[in-house]
Amino acid sequence: MAAAELRHGEDDGDDAGQRVESSFLLLSADLLLPGDAFLSAAVALKEKVVETTWKSERHRERPVDPTLYTGLMGTAFACLRSFEATGSPEDLLLCSEIADTCAAVARCSKSYLTFLCGCAGVYALGAVAADRLRDRQRRDLFLGLFFEVAREKALPAGPEEGGFGMPYDLLHGRSGFLWAALFVRKHLGPGSVPDELVLPVVEAVLAGGRAGAAHAADCPLVYRRYGTRYWGAAHGLAGIMQVLLHFPLAEDDLDAVKETLRYMVRNRFPHSGNYPTNEGNPRDGLVQWAHGAGGMAVVLCKASEVFPEDPDFRDAAVEAGEVVWRRGLVRKVGLCDGTAGNAYSFLSLYRLTGETVFLERARAFASFLYHNAEKLVGHGQQHGGEHAYSLFRGLAGPACLWFDMISPENARFPGFEI
Repeated sequence: MAAAELRHGEDDGDDAGQRVESSFLLLSADLLLPGDAFLSAAVALKEKVVETTWKSERHRERPVDPTLYTGLMGTAFACLRSFEATGSPEDLLLCSEIADTCAAVARCSKSYLTFLCGCAGVYALGAVAADRLRDRQRRDLFLGLFFEVAREKALPAGPEEGGFGMPYDLLHGRSGFLWAALFVRKHLGPGSVPDELVLPVVEAVLAGGRAGAAHAADCPLVYRRYGTRYWGAAHGLAGIMQVLLHFPLAEDDLDAVKETLRYMVRNRFPHSGNYPTNEGNPRDGLVQWAHGAGGMAVVLCKASEVFPEDPDFRDAAVEAGEVVWRRGLVRKVGLCDGTAGNAYSFLSLYRLTGETVFLERARAFASFLYHNAEKLVGHGQQHGGEHAYSLFRGLAGPACLWFDMISPENARFPGFEI
C-alpha cells in the first residue's frame, strides 16, 4: 500500500470549508426524528445497500471486495445489525450467504489479517452468522479458517524476531486481528478463541510499542506506519490503545497503556481540545473517527471504564465530545470520516455518563443523516460513488447507526467497540 493510500483520512478530510451548518441548529424539534422513525429508515436503507452491493447484476460483474471496510462484508455486517434489531431471519440468511461468497475470495488473498480490511473479519462474521443460524458445521468451518489466520507466524513475532514487518494498527495490523478475536469471543463465548492464540499477539503489540518508544521518553508506546507516528483510530495510537484496553494486562503493561493515553491528552491542541493526525502535525483540521477527537472520544470512554479511579479520562472524553459537537457535523456520511462515525462518539459518552445531552446530540447527528445522507452521496461526496454503499465510507454506516438509535444503551461502533 502506498503512503498516499494510507493517508486517506488526511487527504480527503473535511476542513472548515467543507462542513455543514452548526450542530446546534439540529436541535430544532422539526428536524429531530422520533425514535421509532429510525427503525423504518434503517430497514429501508439496509435494503438499498443490499440491492446495490449484493443483488445488482451490474455489481456482480465487478471483482469482489470481501472486506468489511469498503466491501461486501460491510453489507453482511449491516444485515447482522438488522437481524439483531428486527429478528428477521432473511437478514441472517443474507449475512451468511455473503460471508460464504467473501470467504472464497478471502482464502485466495491474505494481504491483511484484520477485522475491517482482512480475512479475519470475513471468518469471524461468518462464524457468528452460522452460530445464530444454529449451523454448527459451518460455524466450525469458519472458526477453523479463523484459527489458520491466528497461527500466522508474523502475528506474535516480537521486535527481536523481526516483528516490525507486520504493522500494528487497527485497519491493517495486529490490533485489527485482535479485534476480530474479541468479536468472536463476544458472540461465541470467551473460550471460543483460546488464549494461547491471542495473548502472544497482545504481547507482541506491547513489545513493538516499547521498542518504538526507545527514543521517545515521554510516551511509553510508540508505533510508526511508513515512518509516521499516527495518532488516530484507523492507523495509529488511538486504535491500538482501544484494543489493548480490552485485554487483561500485567500491571506494568496496563500502566504503559494508561501513560500513553495521558501523553495523548497532554499533547492535544490546547485551544480547541482536538487531537493531531500524527505526532508533530500542527494542522488542527480533522474531527472524525479516523483522525481527531471523534475516535479519541470513544477510546477515552473505554479508558474511563478501565480506570474508574482516574477522573481525568472521563473529563477528557467529555471534552473530546464537545469538540465533535462543535466541529464534527461534516459533509461525508460514513463511519470512517463522516457524520455517522462522529455520532457514535455521543453514544459512547451517553453509555459512560448516562447524561441525556449526549443521546440528544447523537439523535441530532442521526437525524441530519436521515435528511441529507443520500443527497450528499448523490452529489459525489463519497469518492465519486465508488464506495457509496459501503460500511465505513458510505451508506451502510448510517444504516447501522439508525439501528443503534433504537437501543442506544446497547450501541457499539462497528468494528471498534465490543
